[in-house]
Amino acid sequence: MPSKYNASLPSREQILTFLQSAETIVGKREIARHFGLKGQEKISLKHMLKDMAEEGLIDGKKTAYHRMGGVPKVTVLRVVDIEEGEAIAIPDSWQPDDATPPPRLRLIEGKQGGARYSRSALKVGDRVLARTEEAGNGWRAHPMKKLPASHESILGVVEVDAAGRAWLSPVDKRIRNSSPIADLGGAESGNLVLAEPAGRGPRAGVKVVELLGDPLAPRSYSLIAIHKYGIPHLFAEDAIEDAEIAAALPLSEDRREDLRHLPIVAIDPIDARDHDDAIWAEPDGQGGFRAVVAIADVSFYVRPGSAIDREARKRGNSVYFPDRVVPMLPELLSADVCSLRAGEDRAAMVCHITIDGEGHVTGWRFTRALVRIAEVIPYEQAQARIDEGTASENLLNLWAAWKALAAARAARDPLDLDLPERRVVLDQQGRIAEIAMRERLDAHRVVEDFMIAANVAAAKALESKTAPVVYRVHEVPTREKLVALREYFDSLGKKLALGQVITPSLFNRMIKDVTDPAEKALVMEAVLRSQTQAFYSPANAGHFGLSLGCYAHFTSPIRRYSDLLVHRALVDAFGLEQPKPKGRVPEDSGLSEQDRGDLSRITDAISLTERRAMEAERDTIDRYVAAWLSARIGEVFPTRITGVQKFGLFATIVGLGGDGLVPISVLGREYFHHDEAARALVGDQTGTRFAIGDLLDLRLAEANPLTGALKFEPVDADGQAVEPRGARPEPKRKNGLKGKDKVKHMVGKRGRPGNIRHQGRKR
Repeated sequence: MPSKYNASLPSREQILTFLQSAETIVGKREIARHFGLKGQEKISLKHMLKDMAEEGLIDGKKTAYHRMGGVPKVTVLRVVDIEEGEAIAIPDSWQPDDATPPPRLRLIEGKQGGARYSRSALKVGDRVLARTEEAGNGWRAHPMKKLPASHESILGVVEVDAAGRAWLSPVDKRIRNSSPIADLGGAESGNLVLAEPAGRGPRAGVKVVELLGDPLAPRSYSLIAIHKYGIPHLFAEDAIEDAEIAAALPLSEDRREDLRHLPIVAIDPIDARDHDDAIWAEPDGQGGFRAVVAIADVSFYVRPGSAIDREARKRGNSVYFPDRVVPMLPELLSADVCSLRAGEDRAAMVCHITIDGEGHVTGWRFTRALVRIAEVIPYEQAQARIDEGTASENLLNLWAAWKALAAARAARDPLDLDLPERRVVLDQQGRIAEIAMRERLDAHRVVEDFMIAANVAAAKALESKTAPVVYRVHEVPTREKLVALREYFDSLGKKLALGQVITPSLFNRMIKDVTDPAEKALVMEAVLRSQTQAFYSPANAGHFGLSLGCYAHFTSPIRRYSDLLVHRALVDAFGLEQPKPKGRVPEDSGLSEQDRGDLSRITDAISLTERRAMEAERDTIDRYVAAWLSARIGEVFPTRITGVQKFGLFATIVGLGGDGLVPISVLGREYFHHDEAARALVGDQTGTRFAIGDLLDLRLAEANPLTGALKFEPVDADGQAVEPRGARPEPKRKNGLKGKDKVKHMVGKRGRPGNIRHQGRKR
């Protein structure tokens, strides 16, 4: 027992055991009562529980704790599947990072809380309040109360069976069962539609409320994600009107620093829809550099409390798809007036920074300015000019200043995970022309390091004025994740000692020690899975991945609401308010008093919209990849195993990134058992082993563009399909659909990292 705790306190292990075995909700009061604690012992218990939460051992609030990775004793569950007549549910509010799948709980028939529920009474989508318990190798729950339907829309494809009955086949791969359609609303077989429950009973079916068109048209893939995740994509009329008024605001040249003489350049993706940052640097004559990071002055046009501001806060961020962008701001602002276009006068919030010869930022100054961007250069073109020796003095100065910043970054040794990113290239008709991995260039690193320098400067500048800061927080990995990572490294013959201080340098050394490229990629993915999800907060906890003590997002206010809040705080802290505009535009462009007192709620909300955007973008890429591969059914691809579960393997196509399931039933005739610690499936007769990281050739058996789901099957040395363990009859579907009329869905969570870094954008 650590000396800082009262000796009469229970041990951590005793508390964890009690949490797991208790049959009711357990808070601090229940723990104290169970172990007979009184007076000062209760105060010590409070500190102990706080430490256990920070170490990742427990989760929850003081009135209801549960073991980290577990489930609260009483919670709301959502039914996601029906297996052999039993309802399977997950916690309705499960929102850890994607590397931790939600636990699946089997709902047990019986009398709980005065009500009795039969298994047949529950259907996919139902929400219940339930008591939970961990039993053996899984979780189970006892329903207490069925909750009202959430009235969420269902996106799916209309199918008509041989008897003429219409069914809705959902595009969400987590939902396997189709629903009867009570009202087609003019839709026909094969249409992609939005539907809602037609009544309260499970047999009421659904009614079509919106016709969306051809589900296999390329532009439908992003449309599916927009509706699935509830992303606002239409601007209210008053927001459009406010944008038009704001766009006409005069720039007040006498109140802005005039930087139009500087050859500032924007370096962006070749297909960028907006340009919110640009950079310039020159030697200072003393071995260092003077630099300017010019950012679109969105706070001048989007005032607190305006209709545009309300719309931007609701969206939280722009969402980028291969075929479209759902902008945070109306396009008049995001793609025109605010965007830093070449050769046009633009309003900018400018960070002037001084860089010494070792790459340290030694000073900063923030102003509102007028800029005229000299050139917008694609990453690839900027890199080509440097490599070919045709770069201008301006670009050469930028690269020289970056090399100094890069040296300081190397000394800081942030987490270095060079993981590939998929890129979908479309032709003029919106069809897929190519799917490839995005190349990582020095040009990306140049812009990224300038943006990081400006972001740090913004955070420190606001701290110096004791002003509110919206921090970008990335916490140290939890102990639970580190334990899982250690167990995985043990299976690879590597060691990770948890007694030492965990730093990014520790992970970097482990990655550098791996020489085999395939194994290195595997280790990097494992390290990525161990990381916590970054989020926004008014409380600083540092940025673990970047090895920075404080960090804010300042450089992308066109597409991130967090950056707009930082700009407003800078306006207040450094007296950068412009002359008061006339008309409907709110007067102040700084933080409103309401926002100052409500930053925690705002940052929680925009952290969620960021997660929503990431999931929607990833789902859309999955659908494009599945569509690209649907013409290649039967081909054999080199793959690497990325996930192992009791029901099968997850594998990704090498060089493409398409992820799919290999059901355990197709691995061979012998029985395979799941070695959870080693993350492997092992044959009981031959000892054949399938583990994470293994390379193997797999035949593509299915590719469903509607769900983004892929299914693989193994092949033998002659390229023939491996004989399955035994023919299993296909489960009967309620709608009786067969053959090509049947939309196939896959279950299970894909084994892939959720926190994808977009290399073509700024941090």
